[in-house]
Amino acid sequence: MSQGLPDRIDCAHLADQGMVLERVYPLGEMPRLRDRLADVQGSVRARFAFAKLQSGRAVANVAVEAAPHLVCQRCLQGFAYPAAGGSEIEFLSTPDGGATDSEREVYATVDGQVSLRELAEEELLLALPTVALHAPDSCGRVADFGPDQRSRPFAGLQDLLKKT
Repeated sequence: MSQGLPDRIDCAHLADQGMVLERVYPLGEMPRLRDRLADVQGSVRARFAFAKLQSGRAVANVAVEAAPHLVCQRCLQGFAYPAAGGSEIEFLSTPDGGATDSEREVYATVDGQVSLRELAEEELLLALPTVALHAPDSCGRVADFGPDQRSRPFAGLQDLLKKT
């Protein structure tokens, strides 16, 4: 985490001030992300721009950039995936704060406080692919099944069924 800077912040106060914060977090500090990584090297750069809506609610534009090393699901090798994402988030002090009709992502706060690291981690998870794959031309193991090379794992099952 950025040295000397608090992670938990009062989003309403920062929204009143119209503050913009930038942080850099090591990928190893993001527990929900670790299972998807080939290694925990690298960092995520996050930008948080706070504002206040006419309704008085606090919002933030959250943007992240990173190049985590993911595991290719074809060849099981690590590769750098350039990820970037952004969302506008509306903060609610209670889970039933009535913003179900909001056009923005809704994030419930705890006593008006949020963790910037958790916001950055959430945004990075949204920016990553569901299934990580190399580009087909750079992957070490791309299967090219032609019409006569199809895999038929249950081909022998028909013979077994005839015997019974």
